[in-house]
Amino acid sequence: MYSEKVMDHFMNPRNQGEIPDADGVGEVGNPTCGDIMRIFLTVKDNIITDVKFQTFGCGAAVASSSMATELIKGKTLEEAWEVSNKAVAEALEGLPPIKMHCSVLAEEGIHKAINDYRIKNGLEPWEEKGGHTHSHDDLACEE
Repeated sequence: MYSEKVMDHFMNPRNQGEIPDADGVGEVGNPTCGDIMRIFLTVKDNIITDVKFQTFGCGAAVASSSMATELIKGKTLEEAWEVSNKAVAEALEGLPPIKMHCSVLAEEGIHKAINDYRIKNGLEPWEEKGGHTHSHDDLACEE
């Protein structure tokens, strides 16, 4: 059973789309599962001024992408980096255990987009935290 917040972000996703000249792009996913997520960032003075996403996957993946973009818009890159899959799931008022991997995808997509921005600007990529309570690659996707 999904929360009202998950259903709202699935039915009315925020920040859906693409930024053609994005400063950073992160693509993550598991082709076996079918969930694929792209996060696009516009950054000015170390602040995420715009963020969009494209997600191919289940409702929880779309909702997680939508909420994640809401959580990082207007934040510094450092603040956005600290947004965890747990924070995304909590902001959605919970996800079923079998769908927690969708929030992990959102966190990983943010990290990849930020590191893409850093590399494009001659900076070292940050090391991803890892240590998730749920690994996307280890979960079978079930509807």
